[in-house]
Amino acid sequence: MAVGIFDSGLGGLTVLDAAARRLPEVPFVYFGDNAHAPYGTRDAEDVYQLTTAAVTRLFDAGCDLVILACNTASAAALRRMQESWVPEGKRVLGVFVPLIEALTERQWGDNSPPREVAVKHVALFATPATVASRAFQRELAFRAIGVDVEAQPCGGLVDAIEEGDEMLAEALVRSHVEALKRRMPHPEAAILGCTHYPLMEQAFQQALGPQVRVYSQANLVAESLADYLQRHPEMLGAGEQSLFLTTGDPAAVSDKATQFLHRRIEFTAA
Repeated sequence: MAVGIFDSGLGGLTVLDAAARRLPEVPFVYFGDNAHAPYGTRDAEDVYQLTTAAVTRLFDAGCDLVILACNTASAAALRRMQESWVPEGKRVLGVFVPLIEALTERQWGDNSPPREVAVKHVALFATPATVASRAFQRELAFRAIGVDVEAQPCGGLVDAIEEGDEMLAEALVRSHVEALKRRMPHPEAAILGCTHYPLMEQAFQQALGPQVRVYSQANLVAESLADYLQRHPEMLGAGEQSLFLTTGDPAAVSDKATQFLHRRIEFTAA
């Protein structure tokens, strides 16, 4: 009954942690493609090939449902995978939809025409690849009209978070928020469009100010996953134990993951 969670590195652990708290009875198999991280500066074809290879490994581990807890993969690879690659009886879901549901107050699967929503000015903070894909704007346009989105590519932030350099990460957050505010001085909401960024949510909130509502992914994705599994219990796969897999050095990734989540995590070679 395992569910797979994929990320290019450690950011998806924020989603795994929230999902495991929300669904303690479900085994999760986490795959970190640490050998090829970060994905945020790779081209779309490269991201697609790496993502399909990782998802195949999760299918092999007994996961019928895989969450792409990587916004770059969700932006650059998910639609192509769903249209022409995902085998029958398997599902691959991304992490944009729960964010957009929360922003537009719509349920997953609500296919009614796009309508006006309360929030008109939205700041999007994401990796350069996610920003370049315009996937967030495309998905938002299916559900809402009249929303102005200003996207800020946050170069260097994922690397700083993965390296545990909190001072650099906080400085980068302030710099990226300042850059965005020069183009959109008064955003009403901010989307943290990378699963690494929940770890910097407080820094984003401080830089943006208390009047801006910050939407972070981990808990929103966990709630959407719980709802999805309640409606589709057949998508719980055959896997019975939680695993942490990596294409990187298991010992080094385990140490970083332990610092990341503040509890011991043991990765094995994928």
